Amino acid sequence: MSKIHVLSREVAELIAAGEVVERPASVVKELLENAIDASASAVTVEIRHGGISYIRVTDNGAGIEPGDLPTAFLRHATSKVHLSDDLTAIGTLGFRGEALASIAAVSRVEMVSKQRDQALGARICFEGGEQTVYEEAGCADGTTIVVRDLFYNVPARLKFLKRDTAEAAQIGGIMDRIALSHPEISFKYIVDRKQRMHTPGDGKLLSAVYAVFGREFADGMIPVDYGMNGVSVTGLICGTRAGRPSRSMQHFFVNCRYVRSKLCAAALEEGYQGKMMVGKYPSCVLNIALPFDRVDVNVHPAKTEVRFGEERTVYDAVLFAVRAAVGKEDILKRAAASLEKRPLSDANLLSPFQEKTTEQTVLKVPLSETSNSASALPTAVSSHRVASPFVSYPPQKKENADPAEGLSAFSYIQAEDLVKKPELYEKLNEKKIIFVPETTEQIHTAPQEAEPKQQKTDVKEKDFTESYRMIGELFKTYILFEGEDRLFLLDKHAAHERILYEKLKHSVKMDERQLLLAPIIVNVSAEEFVLLDENKEFLASLGFSYEAFGERSFLIREVPLILANTDQKALFLDIAGKLSANRKTVSATLYEELLYSMACRAAIKANDSTSVPELTALLHTVIGNDEIRHCPHGRPIVIAFDKSELERRFGRIQ
Repeated sequence: MSKIHVLSREVAELIAAGEVVERPASVVKELLENAIDASASAVTVEIRHGGISYIRVTDNGAGIEPGDLPTAFLRHATSKVHLSDDLTAIGTLGFRGEALASIAAVSRVEMVSKQRDQALGARICFEGGEQTVYEEAGCADGTTIVVRDLFYNVPARLKFLKRDTAEAAQIGGIMDRIALSHPEISFKYIVDRKQRMHTPGDGKLLSAVYAVFGREFADGMIPVDYGMNGVSVTGLICGTRAGRPSRSMQHFFVNCRYVRSKLCAAALEEGYQGKMMVGKYPSCVLNIALPFDRVDVNVHPAKTEVRFGEERTVYDAVLFAVRAAVGKEDILKRAAASLEKRPLSDANLLSPFQEKTTEQTVLKVPLSETSNSASALPTAVSSHRVASPFVSYPPQKKENADPAEGLSAFSYIQAEDLVKKPELYEKLNEKKIIFVPETTEQIHTAPQEAEPKQQKTDVKEKDFTESYRMIGELFKTYILFEGEDRLFLLDKHAAHERILYEKLKHSVKMDERQLLLAPIIVNVSAEEFVLLDENKEFLASLGFSYEAFGERSFLIREVPLILANTDQKALFLDIAGKLSANRKTVSATLYEELLYSMACRAAIKANDSTSVPELTALLHTVIGNDEIRHCPHGRPIVIAFDKSELERRFGRIQ
């Protein structure tokens, strides 16, 4: 066994520096926190080659006394903490006094600083932890620190750094969070002599969000302002329809300090319960303010983890703040919807006891003309009347009158009018007149973009019409049909999603790509940018071709051919979210999840208008394949209600 000995100061400082300085982003974070603690109103960060060769942080803060510059680089030297009791109520971002010493130990550092009431400032330089220069200097008010050749004396750490773009993206993430936590400070971020970000510093959070994430993200945010039991929650949250596939856009701050808090994330998501789709996560920029003695920030060297003295109080504050904001959004939506409704005339008002009858027009389209496209214009059409006790017959058609005038979803139109005047077809589509094929025996294909592979089945084609009868569509989401003394509801999105997933998994060549006429720009978080950049080859195997476009954006040029007609931007964000959620190398599980996302985005959506032939074809495919019973996420595709259960509920049987 080796003899115990004391490490040299140089080795000890290198080891200690490794706990504080992991990568260039760590350096920027520590220097930014010092600038904020110095009451700066404007901060500029400039990096080159991902921050590995050059980092410059300039602020207009209070500055440092010339005599204190050498002391500032000593380990555990700080102006923010004096006694042990101060650790129980930390109000500054920095407090350990390790940052400057750790940075100086693994790089070449130059600092210039001047206080506002001083005529001259001072300049000091360090190389590998050793002071090399100390002199008076003329400079502007505030402090400028330049860090060069990071990890030049620690090659083991240097070789594990990522590409310049990835390191720059990590620094960009730090800049984003710092800018969001202090909207009263103007931040400027320069990468390789190009400005990437500039916040106005006007004290408005929405302005900072706009500068960091862009207009699309900022426009949909809902303000939050709530307080209870000494805890206040302020900031912005996304609308209920703006969910993302991961939690990467959730930003929590405690007393203006960025933190990762599972407690706050859980409260946020509970506030959206029942308001957001399953598998989607809300975005937010929330600051939780509470007395300093009720939170412990001295938990982790990175200072991104905190402990609350009263966790339940913080949880409830975030939960009720989110619920209150989401409730206001619902009120505004209902108010807007009511304004859009036009008042009905007295002629259109019906007594609840008045029996009204009308006729529904069903246009029968020859199957041969609908098999290729559900929306194809029929060349021969016939009509017949279906009596209904709930609707009234339309008035007699006037001579020379426009056949499309006054049409509704249950209107009557002569077939010859449709044949003679093809322009009526567009009007019919606008009025949602339905077309029913004369027979369903020959319908084998799903919607054009989702043509399922023929499956082996015991159900013959003729059995479809004999055993099952499609009743219609419910809420533009579910297909309603009956058979075998049961009532069935089929989720058209879930069914189409499963069909597309099987096709993507088994029969589609991923190298078949579609070149986009106009490349799509997608903005992502800093973490997602790094992951997408690292997995570019893997995603290329799935049919995606893209390149970096700025600090946190990509330019998509090619997509898988089968997904050419989907929302490419939303699909790419889904993929980014999946990568962010896994935070690991590509695996079979991740591959499956990406196929899920691709199938989900390409499938028919709830509230999408779907023609009767398309619905029939989808139903036929599901019934004919016993394996299609659950979507890729595990949700059921079809649910059934027994006739006996319905009769029992209506009191027909006991």
